[in-house]
Order: sequence, then structure tokens, then C-alpha cells
Amino acid sequence: MERVIVGEMSNYLLSIDAISKHQHGFVTKRSTTTNLLETLNDWTLSIDNRLTQTVVYVDFARAFDSVPPNFK
Repeated sequence: MERVIVGEMSNYLLSIDAISKHQHGFVTKRSTTTNLLETLNDWTLSIDNRLTQTVVYVDFARAFDSVPPNFK
């Protein structure tokens, strides 16, 4: 049942453009691998067109350690 609901919600949100085309996590047929491939393509195009590229990486992993387990 959960799978059906998730599928219907995903289809609906994609149909109304509520999920960005740049979203890769938790989207069917997209992953960190597709994100990296798209990023590499963007960087290559920038280099080929002699444009500058700014990249920022943010690691939120430690942020979740600060949330108490009984937080409601």
C-alpha cells in the first residue's frame, strides 16, 4: 500500500513541477551517480566555454548528531 501511495504522490508532484528537475535524491531513476554525471557535464561545458565555475560542498552529516533522539 505504501508503495502505491508513494508512486502516486511522486507522479503528482512531478506533474505539477513541485519537484525540481535538479532533484536527484529520492526520485525514481536518479541518484548521487546521476547527480555527479550532470555536474561533470556542467563543469565540462563551463571549461569549454571558458566560463568560471564556483562549487560549494556542504556536509550536514554532523548536524543530525545534535538532534535529541526523543525530539517531537
